[in-house]
Amino acid sequence: MVLLSDLCRVKQIHFQDLGLIDYATAWNYQKKLFQAIIDRKVANRELPPEKQLPTEDHLLFCEHPHVYTLGKNGKQSHLLMDPGELLDAGVQFFPIDRGGDITYHGPGQIVGYPIFDLDHFGNSMHRFMATLEEAVIGTLEAWKIKAGRIEGLTGVWLDPEDPAKARKICAMGVRTSRWATMHGFAFNVNTDLGYFDRIVPCGIADKGVTCMAKELGGLLDMEEVKERLKLELADLFEMSMVA
Repeated sequence: MVLLSDLCRVKQIHFQDLGLIDYATAWNYQKKLFQAIIDRKVANRELPPEKQLPTEDHLLFCEHPHVYTLGKNGKQSHLLMDPGELLDAGVQFFPIDRGGDITYHGPGQIVGYPIFDLDHFGNSMHRFMATLEEAVIGTLEAWKIKAGRIEGLTGVWLDPEDPAKARKICAMGVRTSRWATMHGFAFNVNTDLGYFDRIVPCGIADKGVTCMAKELGGLLDMEEVKERLKLELADLFEMSMVA
């Protein structure tokens, strides 16, 4: 498989770990960074090359309080709770502007938002998504968890070759415009999997969901997992991370 590392040069990425942050606040921040890339690209079209300004790429890590998000092509029926039940459970719900169906975000999950100008990374959505998947697969390998892909489905899976055992450990969904990206991935580390019981995760009814803690039989140090994931992303995208 050809990854973005075959195509791009070393690029500086602005990295921020936002910690535990409300979903709406993080979404608005993403949109601000995303729109800045688009505005810069549009403005550059009107300028001679020597006056054009470079776009900036950003990678955000965070965790969210309990929330379900529904992609623009998802089905409302895949949320198995009514508004009253959501309120009683203290779970927010947002229909949003990414691809994919419904998923859950919550504490113990690494949510990653790569807000990239893909002009810097080969102009290929397929390679972009495959590289995100490969970074998670490489991170899991460091804890001796073997993971892979299922043809036709996004994300990272355990036992992908066995339909009866296949279970998702990282969901993905993005939005793109003018080769700029936002949204990203949700990597289950110490995630409370019970929240997936009240949705049809990613619209896939016949496969399960898991997390690293369940597979390894104990909680992990989130910071250690984040650091390994950052190394994998930096290597595969051939980028260095700056504040």
